Amino acid sequence: KAPDQAALEKLIADGIEPEMPGAWTLSPKELTQVAEYVRSLGSIPPETVPGDPTTGKDIYRKSACATCHIVDGTGPGFGPELTNIGIRRNAAHLRQSILKPDEVLPDGFMLIEAGQTKGIRLAEDLFNIQLMDATGRLHSFSKANTTINRTRNKSPMPAYTKFPASDLDNLIAYLASLKGSAQ
Repeated sequence: KAPDQAALEKLIADGIEPEMPGAWTLSPKELTQVAEYVRSLGSIPPETVPGDPTTGKDIYRKSACATCHIVDGTGPGFGPELTNIGIRRNAAHLRQSILKPDEVLPDGFMLIEAGQTKGIRLAEDLFNIQLMDATGRLHSFSKANTTINRTRNKSPMPAYTKFPASDLDNLIAYLASLKGSAQ
């Protein structure tokens, strides 16, 4: 919601109705400090990653990663958005995500089979469930009229355990280099 420091300070000062009231009592210095703190959340310290990002980008392309993931607006979005993954995740996490994706699922992640449609759960209430299929299409089903099977702790991403070590290092170097607009 805020692409830079000034926009974040304004957002904090004005608030986001109805979730977050404005912080109108903060001084300009306090506003800057809060914004700097918020921007630091989720950031990882710089690290040296073995591998070549340029070669890794080619491996990303050849391995068809873009059939699920988005980088710079390209891809269907079935898998996580990766444009700034290098800011949010360290190399060890990226490696585990590729080799053992079932072990790094976000809280609440669930695969759903609703009727003949398989996908990931986006939203659910007492009466309906919404999901996205592997092509990025959105679906909504009435729970009363649909058989729903839930799979927890399972990623739709296969474990890429057959990558040669150098290819894995290069792919991780590419992913770690993805820092979005913060580059």
